[in-house]
Amino acid sequence: MAIDRAQTARGALAGAVAAGVWAAQQPLDMKVFGVPYDDTELLGKALTRGRFWRPVGVALHLANGAVFGAAYAVAAPRVPLPSWARGPAAALAEHAATWPLTSVVGTVHPAGKDFPPLFANPRALAQATWRHLLFGAVLGELERRWNAPSDPEIPSYEHVASTNGHGDLEAALSGSSN
Repeated sequence: MAIDRAQTARGALAGAVAAGVWAAQQPLDMKVFGVPYDDTELLGKALTRGRFWRPVGVALHLANGAVFGAAYAVAAPRVPLPSWARGPAAALAEHAATWPLTSVVGTVHPAGKDFPPLFANPRALAQATWRHLLFGAVLGELERRWNAPSDPEIPSYEHVASTNGHGDLEAALSGSSN
């Protein structure tokens, strides 16, 4: 299985952009969910608690998004889901796998006392789920567009919906793209 470097690089860029969207909207979701939890703070303060924690945290967050996006670009075409569902599914799977680690933030993280309890807080779980869903949707859509097949005969997911909102049953059953 050969890895296309350009496809992987575009996936990395999509992941970095998606992580940037995540970071940019955090002040809003902290107000909506009422949990003062910032992922860039968690990352930045793991390395420094000085005045540079924010740029360090943002850089780490974007780098994490890029690594995830690169891996996603390699794996996504092999995932048996519609293209629109792959990004959110991948991000939510990562979220489900890593959320239990929040139970030790207060004791293991160098700045653990700076963060609210997360693991047993349903609002924090909902907030983190929202963030991952947003990241996955942005990543998936950007990667799908930027790594679109050059063969116009390969159908995209747009053919499954019609203007009446009910889709095209004949196209769905036959596999044609109308």
